[in-house]
Amino acid sequence: MKDIDTKTLSWDEWDELQRPAPATTDFDAVVDSALSRRGFLGGVLAFGSGAAVMGTGLLSGTSAQAQATSRFGFNAIPIATDFTVHVPEGYTWQPVAKWGQPLFSDAAPLNQQTGVDLASSDRVFGENTDGMELFSIGGRQVIAVNHEYVNPDINLPHTGGETTSADDARILQNMQGVTVMEVAEGANGWDIAVDSPFNRRITQNTPMTFSGPAAGHPLLQTAADPEGMIVLGTFNNCGSGKTPWGTYLTCEENFNGYFGSTDAAFARPDDYVRYGIGLESRYGYEKFDARFDVSQNVNEPRRQGYVVEIDPSDATSTPVKHTALGRFKHENAAVVVARDGRVVVYLGDDERGEFLYKFVSAGVYTPGGDTSSLLSDGQLYVARFATDMTGEWVALTPQATGMDAAEIAVYTRVAASRVGATTMDRPEWVAVNPVAIEGYCALTNNSRRGADATNAGGDAMQAVENSPNPREANRYGQILRWFPDAEDHAATTFHWDLYVMAGNPTVHQDANAGSANINEGNLFNSPDGMMFDSSGLLWIQTDGDDSNEEGFAGMGNNQMLAGDPVTGEIARFLTGPNGSEVTGLTWSADRRTMFVGIQHPAAPFPDGDGKLARSTVIAVKKADGAVIG
Repeated sequence: MKDIDTKTLSWDEWDELQRPAPATTDFDAVVDSALSRRGFLGGVLAFGSGAAVMGTGLLSGTSAQAQATSRFGFNAIPIATDFTVHVPEGYTWQPVAKWGQPLFSDAAPLNQQTGVDLASSDRVFGENTDGMELFSIGGRQVIAVNHEYVNPDINLPHTGGETTSADDARILQNMQGVTVMEVAEGANGWDIAVDSPFNRRITQNTPMTFSGPAAGHPLLQTAADPEGMIVLGTFNNCGSGKTPWGTYLTCEENFNGYFGSTDAAFARPDDYVRYGIGLESRYGYEKFDARFDVSQNVNEPRRQGYVVEIDPSDATSTPVKHTALGRFKHENAAVVVARDGRVVVYLGDDERGEFLYKFVSAGVYTPGGDTSSLLSDGQLYVARFATDMTGEWVALTPQATGMDAAEIAVYTRVAASRVGATTMDRPEWVAVNPVAIEGYCALTNNSRRGADATNAGGDAMQAVENSPNPREANRYGQILRWFPDAEDHAATTFHWDLYVMAGNPTVHQDANAGSANINEGNLFNSPDGMMFDSSGLLWIQTDGDDSNEEGFAGMGNNQMLAGDPVTGEIARFLTGPNGSEVTGLTWSADRRTMFVGIQHPAAPFPDGDGKLARSTVIAVKKADGAVIG
């Protein structure tokens, strides 16, 4: 690791350092290379909300509404390879919040030569925007938005990107976490409402409390917190969620990369290996902050990797880490209310060969009622898929796993392996259709899937025909869809299909060409973020290879596309700057503005030549002011 610049690696590449990959199959390999594109994929692909495979009996009464409203209000745009944002004709975009932009009038704005100073680093908009949600509070519009990680070469210009002191570490820690900010639209468009009472930064040092079965357990106790109830900070905040009672869910993903050991002889516990926790961290925190030194604080990594609930209406409230939702690399949290009023949360674990989960509350949601236990008391399940296009949610109970409830909450991956969960191609965002009873999960890619491959727990990762993960060395990704039996999200059985298999039919003729709804005009790879609008359109964001070469020729920069769940049609709506990921999406209260995240642009976006590249939330509007989506 000493010869590798770890600061510039993707998190996927970081994981490779912790668990180097064996020789893999060729890019073009599939289960049976003789199978045609249509023959290979035809059994698992079905448009029209599952009707083509399972008949119309599984469709909800609102599916007719979906068919009437799932139409695009724009002309698809071509790919781009440049360093700015493009939207369709008749639409406009503008920056709203940029890394280093003050939330409070006493904060110094970003300096183009020296970056953000320590005193202001927790009072400005953070780095690398990701998942976000908008809340209408007393007629004011408040956005909660994640800051997934940092780019030290940009964020620490005075050190050349190296963490050389405790102050440097604190600057990086403050630039991550969550921003809660009021936004308002004026004559010049949308902007941050500086000094709003709702404005808040939540960082890697903000005090939080635990809830659920692991709260107070010895696995969460440290010398600084002997009760195991108060934890500092939230880490690598990726996707998000929104509860019916108006709180924000931020999801801790690649938390493993923040911990290291000052003792090279430290023997990693078995669970460290499963969770990818090594002896050297990505940013060198352990050299200056003993909390991140696992040789001194073996339990500290076990206090990270959860879903955190934040009340955006109260800037003094204490965030809550919900251990009942499991500990793994949480991508996002998709919340829906089941038929009987119980709260269902769908959760993906974003690592090769990990699993798709669901939590069902014990209590029911009543508007205006007590919601304090709805995310701390319930049953966690993991998905198991069959090749006949059915599946089941397997309860992670002490009886099924041989683990107690706290161990299941802390070592969730181990529990899921013990019940034979299906290894997936990196489950990223989950989205639930608001006008039909169906869920979607972006399986972004899995270059390791092959005949002898396993995940970090030793679970097999073969490519299986007629499964949700049918391709070896999967470089393009796919979007899985499931239909809960009895039209009930709390049901423990379901049917499934694939809404789309990304690919490149201009290069490949086999399964790597993708599904029939992929064509030269809508090529993309690595679906990641996903959100439904209120009409039932699925918005798909990508975080993949933007080289525009070889197998990725014709795909251009990362992008956002709209998908119609009924017809299967997919069309490109937005392209981001080269080097960026398009991630995070929410709408203004009147649905006339779409807020979109642009993360880690490679060039000086959005301020222009000679300026620092800044992760940015942009606002997209129709020129005529009409509703989007």
